[in-house]
Amino acid sequence: MPNRSHAAQPPVPAIEWPTVLLCLVIYSGWFGLTLFYRHIPWPLLALAGGWCIAWHMSLQHELLHGHPTRSRRLNDALGFPPLTLWLPYQIYRLSHLRHHRDEHLTDPLEDPETYYLTEERFGRLGKPALAFLRFSNTFFGRITFGALRSMVIFLWLHIGACLRGNRAEQRIWLPHALGVILVLVWVMGVCQMPIWLYLLCFVIPGRILASIRSFAEHRAAPDQAERTAIVENAPIFGLLFLYNNLHVVHHDAPGMPWYRIPAYYRAHRAAIVRANGGLVYDGYWDVARRYLTTPHHRGPHPGFAAPRAALPGRPASRPANVDQIAAAGD
Repeated sequence: MPNRSHAAQPPVPAIEWPTVLLCLVIYSGWFGLTLFYRHIPWPLLALAGGWCIAWHMSLQHELLHGHPTRSRRLNDALGFPPLTLWLPYQIYRLSHLRHHRDEHLTDPLEDPETYYLTEERFGRLGKPALAFLRFSNTFFGRITFGALRSMVIFLWLHIGACLRGNRAEQRIWLPHALGVILVLVWVMGVCQMPIWLYLLCFVIPGRILASIRSFAEHRAAPDQAERTAIVENAPIFGLLFLYNNLHVVHHDAPGMPWYRIPAYYRAHRAAIVRANGGLVYDGYWDVARRYLTTPHHRGPHPGFAAPRAALPGRPASRPANVDQIAAAGD
């Protein structure tokens, strides 16, 4: 992308201590919240628990990009604990790294994190599916029913693949299942927290908060530099999302540590905004105001009149993103 012409960043240290400290804060917070949950009013527990889970997902995003050490095994070990219960770290890692092929951003067949459908797929939807797709493309729809449904459909598809004998899926889900058992031994066995309370005050609020970040991150545009958004003036959510609200910077330099992103953006703001076509929001309230009940996009991806060859093992008519699958009613 054009921003790569900016001044080179200082070298990343062998151990990034701010991220190590962040790991300690997040995991310590999770242990503390689950252990002392009886002493926390449930609205506050849902807020703190949801924040902790969403923050952990942001941390996993940082780890899969090669932080905080030069050892991938160590980084992956730090990101492995399945606090969400439903999302294996390795699936997130493989999917997200594929998303970073900039030339394919928003491509319904190549980008696993897109919310767009192909023309062919869109044309096969009936009226109920179209109505649900429109709803899920609104801010309110994405962070409510869409967030919950996406988790259910994700589990349905992947666990189904395991049961059908998909060895690649089984190699991911077996260690993930063991990790989930350990998490539940702590939550239900040691802390005596009911599973329904953990789902309601940790897992679901965490998914909702994470959906806020991803809602308007990308748009379809002929110029790939204009496909990634910027959300300014978001100090609280910026910290929660480890400054991925300044998403152009992350796609420009995915190896940049989270704590360097704000200074980089301030130093190069004019060039970055010019390069991305001015796709800038004034905080997440601005995103919510624009799209609360108005779809972020309508219809299929504008760059596809017909389906192209899909990735190996994936039918051309099937969307890659789990939220697409949920929205389309599959």
